[in-house]
Amino acid sequence: MPEARKSLLLRLAPDLHAAVERMAAAELRSVNAQIELLIREGLARRGVKLADAAPVRRGRPQKDS
Repeated sequence: MPEARKSLLLRLAPDLHAAVERMAAAELRSVNAQIELLIREGLARRGVKLADAAPVRRGRPQKDS
């Protein structure tokens, strides 16, 4: 089973949220996914190594045969 994701309450200035929302829409991501991507990119620029994010399974579950 994949590792559970942590919840985080994040307060943002309205203009910052709007900018992230525009970026997310342009890249067809949710705001949450966009924020996670920006944090990962920022950490990578600072030399922090993280494991690659597990891809999210989308669509209908496969039928059991």
